[in-house]
Amino acid sequence: MASSNYFSYNNSQKALKIGRLLCCCKTDEKRGGGVAGYDNIRDANQKRTPHERRELAKIAGRASGVARRRKANFNKTLNMLLTAEIDSPEWKPLLDELGVDATLESAMLMAQIKKALSGNVKAAYFVAQYAGQSFNTDADNKEQEARTEHIKAQTAKAKGEDAQEIEDDGFIDALKSEASDVWED
Repeated sequence: MASSNYFSYNNSQKALKIGRLLCCCKTDEKRGGGVAGYDNIRDANQKRTPHERRELAKIAGRASGVARRRKANFNKTLNMLLTAEIDSPEWKPLLDELGVDATLESAMLMAQIKKALSGNVKAAYFVAQYAGQSFNTDADNKEQEARTEHIKAQTAKAKGEDAQEIEDDGFIDALKSEASDVWED
């Protein structure tokens, strides 16, 4: 117990010292200042040899893999816990009567529904969102579709693609020949 108090006290003292240092640092907004010691790290990767960069990339890749596995394990554990059978005298008979599996997930959803029925607005939003209901109106949806079409048209125009092919009726060629006839006279 004493070591954990010392540890938290020691870390809080370090945090205070770092905070004081950050407040006293001069910042240079034009060069991306605002971060203490930015000048020390600005060109850090360019100053490293290819071997050092490769080693740091390996370390970062391993750390990324560890974080990804930790997140995947968390999701597996959460799904396992949510699908676990419950034996609650309050929820099991009610869920069985409704013909729903008596799992923790079902009980949680039922509790949210119960709260929503009692007037809890956040619970009502949660239930509606979980059920896949949208709070957007038809006008909102049409406006979003129009924005999407506009963005697609702009993208096609930027890429040089013509979204709507217009059949050439020869009008431009006729104008060019008329203009050349006029200039020749």
